[in-house]
Amino acid sequence: MPASGPSPRTPLPSPELAMPSPWSWILGALVALVFLIGSLRVINERRPPLSTLAWVFAMALLPIVGLLAYGVLGPRRFVRPRRRRKDAQAAVENEVSPSSEANWPKEPGARALAELGLHACGAATGHPRRGELELFTGGDESYAAILAAIDAAEHHIHLEYYIWKADRVGTRLRDALVRRAKQGIAVRLIVDAVGSESLRSKHWTPLRDAGAQVVAFNPLQLRLFRRQLGNFRTHRKIVVVDGRVAFTGGINVSEVHSAEFSGEAAWRDTHVRLEGPAAHGLQTLFLHAWADITDELLSGPDYFPALEGADARLMQVVASGPDDGSNAIHKLHVAAIATAERRVLLTTPYLVPDGSLSTAMATARLRGVEVHILTPLRNDIRTVGAAARSYYPDLLAMGVRIHEYAASMLHAKTLVVDERVAVVGTANSDPRSYFLNFEVAVAIYEADTAQSMADQFARDLEKATEVTRETIEGYGPLRWFGQSLARLLSPVL
Repeated sequence: MPASGPSPRTPLPSPELAMPSPWSWILGALVALVFLIGSLRVINERRPPLSTLAWVFAMALLPIVGLLAYGVLGPRRFVRPRRRRKDAQAAVENEVSPSSEANWPKEPGARALAELGLHACGAATGHPRRGELELFTGGDESYAAILAAIDAAEHHIHLEYYIWKADRVGTRLRDALVRRAKQGIAVRLIVDAVGSESLRSKHWTPLRDAGAQVVAFNPLQLRLFRRQLGNFRTHRKIVVVDGRVAFTGGINVSEVHSAEFSGEAAWRDTHVRLEGPAAHGLQTLFLHAWADITDELLSGPDYFPALEGADARLMQVVASGPDDGSNAIHKLHVAAIATAERRVLLTTPYLVPDGSLSTAMATARLRGVEVHILTPLRNDIRTVGAAARSYYPDLLAMGVRIHEYAASMLHAKTLVVDERVAVVGTANSDPRSYFLNFEVAVAIYEADTAQSMADQFARDLEKATEVTRETIEGYGPLRWFGQSLARLLSPVL
């Protein structure tokens, strides 16, 4: 009989260890290299520690995706060729004379703000100057004044815009430029590559055919370690005619600003017209940008004519951008609010206050200063509106009063502090405007202008609803969670 018990098993052949292919080694080395380069880049920027760790972890978990995300959202400095920038500054600064004592505010607090603007922006832009000032609170009146200045031009017309739409407003303004270019007036136009219509659009053909120069600011290119995909933008709205008349403020070239074409839905905005020496600051900014894009250096009395402004209003052009790290407009806003004695009236369409701005408002309230913020009820960018509301509870806890403008989209960017200073510009109260965009503001050191803008603020409040604790307690859980998610994107919105 055969022996009982389990039958012996036939041994299985031992599997051979699979060796990684050379391509696997190459891919792994490439991923490691991407992570190393990206991490070193982020660490070397000396960001806040939590921000640095977040980017490093993103590149460690998803190196390729993390690096691409960093290329789009990460860099904080816009690198200009040093020689070109130095030459452009020198060419303009030779035409600018220092401000006399008569061009400095007498009130100590206002003078301190003017000193801040000068040292943060540099002599060519930041000198306080005098000039005539006209305020506009709507698009149609602003466009009419710009068209009148264009028709009166004798030598050149310079324009720099974030948004230029190829609609009826944009076509009307373009055709006016075409007509003047055909008459021998030099027309130079900068439009932002992200905010404006493509420069390949047929909209620009008649203007170029007439001899005008149209260029894009920071066209979309994949330069991960220098200029990135659209994160750095010129958000400025500048018009300069003959170096004598200039415009800036929140109004872009678009039908949304025009009651003629949009009716009651036209956006509420604020723009200013400067005439006299004060226009030289905006001319300086345009010529710096023009030299950076085209390598063409423009200077001389044709661009900086000798102008008188002894009895006019005292103003200062304050500019900021990610190329110098001065963050001048942010510093001006924070310093003005932090030194307020009676009132702060802030109008902004996009409200994403950073720690410095929040602290300035909190300390103002602790000193008994009335702090009011006016912002839109219905924002044109829903994500930004949601992010803004995530800050409401903290602001209300400080005693800040928040009002939501309901009549239409509110797009004005203004600040009034006491009778000390009134600021009109292109910068929103958010990190993108303060730290990533090229922006400009005009600070007016005149009590009557501050009161005029305060009166406009009061008129806007008549069309607004005040936000209370009951308002935010009425937000449902889904809306609350959406606001919290939007807040995560607030640094780049």
